[in-house]
Amino acid sequence: MTAFGKLIRTTAFRLTLVYLFLFAIFAASLLGYFAWNTRRLITEEITQTVNAETSEINEIYGRRGLFGLVRAIEYRALRPGANLYLVTTPTGQAVAGNVGSLAPGVMATRGWSETAYRRIEDANEHDHRALVRVTELENGFRLLIGRDLDERRRLFGIVAKAAQWSVLIVVVLGLGGGVFVARRVLTRIDAMSGTAHRIMIGDLSERLPVGRSGDELDRLAENLNAMLERIEALMAGLKEVSDNIAHDLKTPLTRLRNRAEEALAKSGSEADYRAALERTIEESDGLIRTFNALLMIARAESGQARGNMDDFDAADVANGIHELYEPLAEDDGMTLKVKAQAATIHGNRELISQALANLVENAIKYGKPAAQAAGPVVSMDARQITIEAKREGDQVLLSVTDRGPGIPEADRKHVVERFVRLEASRTMPGSGLGLSLASAVATLHGGELRLGDAQPGLIATLVLPARAGASDRVAPPIPDVPQKVA
Repeated sequence: MTAFGKLIRTTAFRLTLVYLFLFAIFAASLLGYFAWNTRRLITEEITQTVNAETSEINEIYGRRGLFGLVRAIEYRALRPGANLYLVTTPTGQAVAGNVGSLAPGVMATRGWSETAYRRIEDANEHDHRALVRVTELENGFRLLIGRDLDERRRLFGIVAKAAQWSVLIVVVLGLGGGVFVARRVLTRIDAMSGTAHRIMIGDLSERLPVGRSGDELDRLAENLNAMLERIEALMAGLKEVSDNIAHDLKTPLTRLRNRAEEALAKSGSEADYRAALERTIEESDGLIRTFNALLMIARAESGQARGNMDDFDAADVANGIHELYEPLAEDDGMTLKVKAQAATIHGNRELISQALANLVENAIKYGKPAAQAAGPVVSMDARQITIEAKREGDQVLLSVTDRGPGIPEADRKHVVERFVRLEASRTMPGSGLGLSLASAVATLHGGELRLGDAQPGLIATLVLPARAGASDRVAPPIPDVPQKVA
């Protein structure tokens, strides 16, 4: 398709033609109304003037008779101007006036008429048009008084010519403006199409050009760029997940296979086979937990869990997690405390409970003070983990605070990524998905996961939007039985 063909097929050009057509009709109608109204006003002015003169002539005729009438007509006929006068006998012979000829039957008809005529002094020229009034006098004489319509014709011609030029200028300017707008829009659309083509062939880093005008195309480009950034992040996350799955799951799968092969190779007792099967089941459970965690993260990031949201009290979640994990903390030499204030949240209770459970598990697993990890006895405060639920303004905070070594500030952005584990925690069991799930759940609910310094230790906080206009009435509590995700 040629450049001109593309140009005239654009929506902008077609809309310009439509508006041009409508504006041209409007301009022509406006000028036509002006011309008609001007014609009407001139006709009314002529009518008033002729009526006034007719009354004057009739008055003169009534006072002075026919002789006075003829002298008045001859006098007025000699004055320059567009006025017409004619007095005829009952037989139609001209007595006085400046009219040389009239259309047949004009003098025989009383009242107003528009007729062709010639003056006496221009008998050889073409006919003119006039608006005349014929009245009948006493004794059968007839009086014609009128006015030439050349002035009206010339004014109407001026308006008509102005209308023609106006419509022509409107059409030219409209087409020129349409071509300019269409080319400008087409250039931007072509740039967007080129960028979209490069994105389709695999370059996800491309972005649509955004101008400075802030018009609808710029706003569309900004929204599409935001969408592309989200798609690029999801694709990068998918690639990262695939790479991490291939890397982090290869070791347990290999270990699982080696143990099964070892059990088959050695002719051991039933107890040896049972132990091998138990280790195999344990490894399989770890793999299942990892895949369940990945599925839960994907569910949260895709927004599928929004359909199961309801109102509930964050304090109930905090108390439920405390009750569930308190024995586990005590078995590990830790103390689990809870501080819960009533705070209503609208969200997915299961996912929020799971996210808070992950934070508590991480605190139990990695939040031991350095001295306790080495063996010596430490104070009770150093072994304490605190679960807190409270409302601050329009936000609800669910936090878990420990007194362990914490996470360096430089690593806090990376630990929420999938399968990321710091060097200090690689010797401990886990998959590196706990904080990823907590972050995904917070994002699903329009909040965020914040990692801060407890001095010493780590404070991990789920910042969630509070339920707008929430009252003390919340949904009935349901059991908080989260899966274990390290």
